[in-house]
Amino acid sequence: MSAPILVTGAAGFIGFHVCRHLLDAGETILGLDNLNDYYDPNLKLARLAQLSTSKNFTFLPWALENTDQILSLVKTHPQIQSVVHLAAQAGVRYSILNPHAYANANLVGYLNILELARHLPKLQHLVYASSSSVYGANSKLPFSIHDPVDQPISLYAASKRANELMSHTYSHLYGLPITGLRFFTVYGPWGRPDMSAFIFTKAILQEKPVPVFNHGDMRRNFTYIDDIIQGVLACLRNPPSPPQHRLYNIGNNQSVALMDFIHTLERHLGKKATLDLQAMQPGDVKETIADISDTQRDFGFQPKTNIEEGLAHFTRWYQEFYSA
Repeated sequence: MSAPILVTGAAGFIGFHVCRHLLDAGETILGLDNLNDYYDPNLKLARLAQLSTSKNFTFLPWALENTDQILSLVKTHPQIQSVVHLAAQAGVRYSILNPHAYANANLVGYLNILELARHLPKLQHLVYASSSSVYGANSKLPFSIHDPVDQPISLYAASKRANELMSHTYSHLYGLPITGLRFFTVYGPWGRPDMSAFIFTKAILQEKPVPVFNHGDMRRNFTYIDDIIQGVLACLRNPPSPPQHRLYNIGNNQSVALMDFIHTLERHLGKKATLDLQAMQPGDVKETIADISDTQRDFGFQPKTNIEEGLAHFTRWYQEFYSA
């Protein structure tokens, strides 16, 4: 049996897909998730049920901020060589409503993961999720990992930037190979209900108004889940040598107008949307687009799925899953 890979957030959207791909490749996975109720836990349980069919998958229902539990893995699973840290309190708008959830999961929780990493005797690579939200009020497009990111406009973004700084510190102090991935607007089957594809699809099918912020004048770097996973796994296989902290954008190198995204959903669902045009929300930005030149150079990363194809897959999954 191969050395286990620890994947946190295993019942989450990206974590589920990472686990599934690694299990298909014959890896042994130790999945960790606290199954909180930020969104419907039944969706998380359904993802978990898919993963649990593999004999190579072990699940730990733990919270990141439980220091004793997280650090106990040093003794119970000292053979862990790779950690893919995807668990976090997500959501830009929710960070305005419940800031302490972000301090607990994203700051204390990530500190526990770093402490675990520095004590694992065989660790070869820690890969963690950052976010395109760290670019905050930057006006220069596309967003590059070489740009300054000292203007976060949400607590969520600030917590993710803090993770990057913490990672740099631990890598410097303890010689840890750590890579942070700034994800850009991920969508696809088994997605998160608080994300636009899910919200819009549900509203269109239920013939309810679709909330459209900034009166629809927004563009996003929508990135299909399979392309995201390609980037995560390519990165995981290539730890920095010599050990250091690196950052990469994992996204699409073209942005899509929000209204084009909605019209594409309408075509695939066969129904028109009723638009509820609203002002820009606190913490939001008008446009995101990723500069992926470093990721292309180092990993050969190249997103392949356009919005037409990606939303066809998503709407098909959504209707099948919720009709079942």
